[in-house]
Amino acid sequence: MSPVYAAQVLTGEGWRESVRLRLDSGRITAIETGVPPEAGDERHAIVVPALGNLHSHAFQRAMAGFAEVSGDSADNFWSWRDAMYRLAHRMNPEQLEAVAAQAYVEMLESGFGRVGEFHYLHHDASGAPYADLGEMAGRIAAAAEASGIGLTLLPVFYAHSTFGGAAPAPAQRRFINTLESYERLLQRCRSITARLPSAVVGVAPHSLRAVTPEELNAVAGFAGPAPIHIHIAEQLREVEECLAWSGRRPVEWLLEHAPVAQNWCLVHATHVTPAEVAGMASSGAVVGLCPVTEANLGDGVFPVAAFLSQQGRFGVGTDSNVHISVASELSLLEYSQRLTQRVRNVVRRDKQSTGRAIMQTAFVGGSQALGGNGGDNSGSIFVGAPADFVSLNEHHVALSCRASDALLDAWIFASSGDVVDCVWVAGRKVVAEGRHVAREKIERGFVKAMKELRS
Repeated sequence: MSPVYAAQVLTGEGWRESVRLRLDSGRITAIETGVPPEAGDERHAIVVPALGNLHSHAFQRAMAGFAEVSGDSADNFWSWRDAMYRLAHRMNPEQLEAVAAQAYVEMLESGFGRVGEFHYLHHDASGAPYADLGEMAGRIAAAAEASGIGLTLLPVFYAHSTFGGAAPAPAQRRFINTLESYERLLQRCRSITARLPSAVVGVAPHSLRAVTPEELNAVAGFAGPAPIHIHIAEQLREVEECLAWSGRRPVEWLLEHAPVAQNWCLVHATHVTPAEVAGMASSGAVVGLCPVTEANLGDGVFPVAAFLSQQGRFGVGTDSNVHISVASELSLLEYSQRLTQRVRNVVRRDKQSTGRAIMQTAFVGGSQALGGNGGDNSGSIFVGAPADFVSLNEHHVALSCRASDALLDAWIFASSGDVVDCVWVAGRKVVAEGRHVAREKIERGFVKAMKELRS
């Protein structure tokens, strides 16, 4: 792997100038600062760590833009979910692989280096398992391999339609497992991803609606130290139904009854009380925020400032993949806080730009939640870290006359998001001059799948 030389590099200790990154076996083996370039160096202007996308449903990229027509009554998350179920019933394994590969290409071009795939499309259209229980998970792994994105595969355990162990609805038949079949699926996922460098397999109890307390504890036990991700308190109706079932709000119940710790990621956590915010922060878990999807679905806004004031950690994800963009997720996260609080620069650190603060906070949270960093949760460029990083296009007009933190502010708040030049994952360059190296082939497969799905 050729050394990468950059005029400016964002490390865990801050910006460094005239930096050579030496790479071997997918990791950074040396960082030399204040040195001149050498023959054989690949030269760039600006290098930052690649961001982790901690929550994705890749198959939903196929419905992006197709759920923006109003119905006969008020549209909300639940009417959107019906449309999503209709798509899920039509998708075959080949189509899933093609759609996921396209989503992953777009993530990489945007500046994401790893994806947490919250994968629950397990069975065939009738709800019967495929001959290979991991058929669909294998397609996700194949899409990650084709695109080169780092994969944290989170097979979802889904058993019930709502609180209290209610029978699943017919529309959920492709998602459903027993604990026994889920444990077999989990083992199959570990086998499937063994060929992928740096792949991680965690677990994902879908939500408190979809699992009983006993099932939740069992699934968490299957994880060991691996990541555990769960949807929580995304919608007010969910909060109301949880109160009716248990007398507790979703986050309140989870913190009281589950061993929530640093390997947990609580996705959305939109509707929470101050006590729940404090509890999540003290647990060490990461809150997974998906601002673009949360806005698209009308979910609400998480109280970021209160969470950060108690040393809480968050990361960002693209969730429904209606629009895939690092800059859009981070800018909307900040702007939603400004709109609800009517102040500016909410996600901040003392004497640091908002762009730097929000990006480094998301680096750290995403790194912790996705578990693909060899045990380090700093989300930064350091010796021994995975060689997952991004170069920015110094000639992009949005970056003109800027340096250091101002580059991040411009990328997030003052560009259309297209400032990414190159992306490396495990030391392999997968994006060059702003385009994925296999974009044309993967895009053709995506278009073919879309034509089939929309016919």
